[in-house]
Amino acid sequence: MALCGRQESPTICIMQTKQGEAANRVAVITGASGGIGSAVAKALRLSGWSLVLTARSTEKLNRLASELGPSAAAVPGDMCDAGLPERLLREALQKFGRCDLCFNNAGILEVGSVEKIDIDRVCEMVRVNVESAYRLMYTFARHFARVGAGHLMSVSSVLGTKVRPTAGAYAGTKYAIEALSEALRVELSRTDVKVSCIEPGLVRTGLHDRWEVHPSEAMGIREPLSPDDVARMVLFIVDQPSHVRIPRLMILPRDHEI
Repeated sequence: MALCGRQESPTICIMQTKQGEAANRVAVITGASGGIGSAVAKALRLSGWSLVLTARSTEKLNRLASELGPSAAAVPGDMCDAGLPERLLREALQKFGRCDLCFNNAGILEVGSVEKIDIDRVCEMVRVNVESAYRLMYTFARHFARVGAGHLMSVSSVLGTKVRPTAGAYAGTKYAIEALSEALRVELSRTDVKVSCIEPGLVRTGLHDRWEVHPSEAMGIREPLSPDDVARMVLFIVDQPSHVRIPRLMILPRDHEI
């Protein structure tokens, strides 16, 4: 920890210390090419973090990495590729020498009534949101446990705590993330490995691009959350002292009745 000069205020000292610590920290971010993932990447990089970014869209991912500079490495890939989590971890260790945060963000959304829902797309959603996420979470949890520190943070949803009609399958995938996160948190609670879930309400991202009516209109939500709103919560969580754990943080927009 850096020492502060006698003339500097405690607030300035704290800010300088956090900036110095962040400059040495490294995050792996999935689903980084847009929405929440992109916003978190930009917020962490602005705070001094080095980044390993992954997403399916090579063009968007490379554009973001270029924008963020040499401390951001792009590793395009499909989360359903069983070898991707190990490649991401290896990239972080080889390029930056460490990994402090795995931000498990990649996911897809499929909802619909019993009569209309696309079952094949539901099964694809389960592969991405659960199977691929579990592979990522276990890979990084093992690494963090081995080195004795790290933070596994997953984007869940308010629907990881509640269920509504037509969204049961999606909610189920988020319940699955919550269950594994809680089990890992308890298992690792006496170590310096942290496990957190962020549970956003409605966020304006590309998840709803195929919808005929945006849920903000259907639900009467005048101002949905922005990806930047979620990114601020990520910064809040990672800036806590080592003894402070935040297993869950729910963030909702005004008007979100659920």
